[in-house]
Amino acid sequence: MRSEEHVGWERDFPVRHLLVRDDISGEEEGVLWGRCAEVEGLFMDAPPLPREVLTLRGCPRESLLVQAVVDSAEPLRLLGDGMLSIEPVDPSNDGPARFWDLADTAVLAQWPTPGDPGRVDIVVGTGVREDDCWGGKQLPSSPRFDLWFPSIRGDSPSGGCRSIDGLFTPRPQRPTQPVHLIGCEPAAPLLTLLSRSLPQKGDRITLWPLDRHGRTMTRYRLDLHTVEARPSVLGGALIDVTITDPGDDRPTLAARQVWVIWSDGVPTLPNQWAQFDAKGQSEWLDLTRVGPYGPEGLSGGTYHLDGLHITDRTSMLLSLGEALLGPGANYGRCLDSVQDYLGGGLSVVPPFTLVWHHADIARHALAGHVLHHLGGRSYFEVTVDLLRKRGVTVVLR
Repeated sequence: MRSEEHVGWERDFPVRHLLVRDDISGEEEGVLWGRCAEVEGLFMDAPPLPREVLTLRGCPRESLLVQAVVDSAEPLRLLGDGMLSIEPVDPSNDGPARFWDLADTAVLAQWPTPGDPGRVDIVVGTGVREDDCWGGKQLPSSPRFDLWFPSIRGDSPSGGCRSIDGLFTPRPQRPTQPVHLIGCEPAAPLLTLLSRSLPQKGDRITLWPLDRHGRTMTRYRLDLHTVEARPSVLGGALIDVTITDPGDDRPTLAARQVWVIWSDGVPTLPNQWAQFDAKGQSEWLDLTRVGPYGPEGLSGGTYHLDGLHITDRTSMLLSLGEALLGPGANYGRCLDSVQDYLGGGLSVVPPFTLVWHHADIARHALAGHVLHHLGGRSYFEVTVDLLRKRGVTVVLR
């Protein structure tokens, strides 16, 4: 299914969103469930998770987590956001995995594991949320505890532990905010769902926001646990649909103004993202994943990176994407994907020259973003080194 499904709307106001159900069989990209003029309540800053104290028992001393927290010359105290997984040692015989998000994690204390000098116990303060979309509630009989913290190591596990005290406690249910689909023209599958007394467990729909050209800007999943329909305030045969508990996978409030700019089409001016704060820039980076790309294997030439607005990792990635592929594009959403882009595909590939203007701004701003698994170097140093090792001539000015 393509976003051009909005053709034939024939009303005085445009279609701004498509409602699509992913095809479970995988034979098609998706099935159209409806089109609607607007969505209200989509943007939401989720309330912060209540702070909890967890004790990570028996973390191996050779792990990157222990090296960063205990054995570093400057021990890391703020781990930031991360993820915990509890997986079976033998997945074929011991059930599914379970996953938790860990928000704004801080190290409170650490000491050698009693009776085992090769391991360390680490106490952290964090916000805890279990991901109900995966696995089940039963723990494997032989579990493996893995921890991911991007502040220590990108998309790979930072370390593990034998057990976690304080993890398995009841947690209050977070408040929900409904989403209203305004001026909705439902297709047959959505009409069928609305005719049922209760949606079936697992009913989900994907919202496709469109720009004024009909191009899909991004996609968001909405859970259809409780759905109500009524005649639309926009009149005609349209309906308004309220999803009372659509889930937490929503764009933040900072995304609203970002979407306003992108709704006019893929941006064509550089540095438009620089007007936004860190959350807004993160939302901008999310939208670049469906932006324009260059011809396959384009190499050679000189590109200019404007480093005037680089204050963190996100702004560095945005600046790099604009320098190589133009506004509205990205050249990777983390250093691992930057490395993939350097290897080929629909992108600029080495050899080429990158002139990095105002490089000292990024050098100083990213000095505190240390990558412990890469020798304790800063994010700026690692980025420049990665580009040079892959054949890019980097000129710092």
